[in-house]
Amino acid sequence: MLPPFDYIEHVRACSFKQQQRKERFAKLPSSYRGPLTQSQKSILEKPIAELVQDVKDKTTTPAEILQTYGKTATLAHKRTNCVTELLLPDAEDWVRRGEINLDGPLAGIPVSLKDSIAVGGFDVTVGYSRHVNKPYAEDGIMVKLLKRAGAIPHVKTALPITLLSFESTNDVWGVARNPHNPSYSPGGSTGGEGAILAMNGSRIGIGSDVAGSVRAPAAWSGIFSLRCSTGRWPKMGMNTSMPGQEGIPSVFSPMARTLDDLTYFTKSFIQMKSWEVDYTVHPNLNWRQDLYDEILNKTTLRVAVMRSDNVVPPSPAIARALDLTVSALKASGHECVEIQDKFPTTCQPLDGLRIASTLLCADGGQTYKSFFRTFEWIDSGARQLYFYASRLPRIFSYAHYFYVRYIRRDPVWASLLRNMGQLSAYENWQWVAKREAFKATWFEWLRQPEQSFDLLLCPANATPALPHNAMHDAVSSCGYTFLFNLLDYTAGVIPVTKVDKVLDKLPADFKATNGAMKGAYRYYDAEAMEGLPCAVQVVGGVPLRLQEERTLAAMKRVVDALESQGVVYEHINVENLMESDKA
Repeated sequence: MLPPFDYIEHVRACSFKQQQRKERFAKLPSSYRGPLTQSQKSILEKPIAELVQDVKDKTTTPAEILQTYGKTATLAHKRTNCVTELLLPDAEDWVRRGEINLDGPLAGIPVSLKDSIAVGGFDVTVGYSRHVNKPYAEDGIMVKLLKRAGAIPHVKTALPITLLSFESTNDVWGVARNPHNPSYSPGGSTGGEGAILAMNGSRIGIGSDVAGSVRAPAAWSGIFSLRCSTGRWPKMGMNTSMPGQEGIPSVFSPMARTLDDLTYFTKSFIQMKSWEVDYTVHPNLNWRQDLYDEILNKTTLRVAVMRSDNVVPPSPAIARALDLTVSALKASGHECVEIQDKFPTTCQPLDGLRIASTLLCADGGQTYKSFFRTFEWIDSGARQLYFYASRLPRIFSYAHYFYVRYIRRDPVWASLLRNMGQLSAYENWQWVAKREAFKATWFEWLRQPEQSFDLLLCPANATPALPHNAMHDAVSSCGYTFLFNLLDYTAGVIPVTKVDKVLDKLPADFKATNGAMKGAYRYYDAEAMEGLPCAVQVVGGVPLRLQEERTLAAMKRVVDALESQGVVYEHINVENLMESDKA
């Protein structure tokens, strides 16, 4: 289509979807409106296992639960623009028609879905206007399994157009906002899930993670998440901006407001034997309670503490959250071993970031760019990646690398820029070989008897949430999460505390020492960020893959240690917000 007409179609498609969403909210029945009743407040507060049992005992109906979370999801969307497709009240029809198995382990539990997950009868836009008005004929495998388990999808949520950003914005749905401060991002690419779960608008969220896309939103919005190893969760029945990208595989994974919800859900979903319906899932790898119990019952844990990736050191707020966690673990009798200065030459996190970035951008951004319409907005971080990877001729790219490396004397930033660009098949294979060699060196290092760690503790991100449009400068500050995508380790995020404008100020003599650090710290302002969540990342069962059980158990031990020292993360109180809105 010629550019002028293509752009007109783009504008029409975006306007149509936003109007459709507005009308669907406006047409919700009266049962989804008004303040929370006392029984609905109880539903929000009950442990997930108890709520499931209430549904099975018929003391609580799925409709009552949906109406409760319909109210809170509406408030969450009003404040954060986190919802893309509203699946209510269709969800009640699914229950009435018997499409939801209310004998399953997740009976009646509302689940929100990243916009990229296919639900029959709804678009899967992934933020691209060319995908508007193309509803999927049937549910994807993830949704079929959720319904078989008794869960009820009730909303789909915001993401960035390329899925390559810690921002969650696109022309189709607009800007998703942080639930703690609307001037800041809720994270990405599963940012809508972070926002809605932080505001208690859903019980469980399903997102995907290729460089931190369920962990950054969890860290920035103040919830829990688990990045599973590849092959533990289904991946078919989705849409994406980068079909065929396997250099750093994306993996779908769960998010939740509480660790109890996250653990219960993960155990229940794994027991649905998704390998029977999705060939990408490792067969017969069921929930292993013995691995969970092993960590839960161990008297003393040996914890590897990685305070910095030596690329972008943690900001004062994140360093304080890590300090609180390490102190709590030590007070509980656990052994904490500092490792950030002990990486072997072959295990440097900077090399991991370089390999992962090169592989993720191996096509020069051509695939995700192929879905754009004329003048369609692109995230500033993705635009930067595209410029370096595709638009900048190699001779100029090398000249820029030479300038950064030898004139500006920034070897860290230069090493990240050096190989950015579209790779030939021959070059791509070479980088895949480097990926495998890097994974092997980490495996060999961590399996040495002198290591023997039960878990690895580190930041989830160098900074708390960043303001909107910050990705132009901070696109490369994802090393803490990206490293474990490359290694394919299971990793979880725990919210610990919140930014304090006094305690978390930058020192007067602070100076960024490389380009990636400079980009991330450009927006760090403890006073403006006060009240934003600060989180840590827990990697369990190292150096093995597929350690969901050990990681969840390690997360519980960390949370227990924090609570024993009086460190309890304070969630957003949605009931108070609803009361204030009513007033």
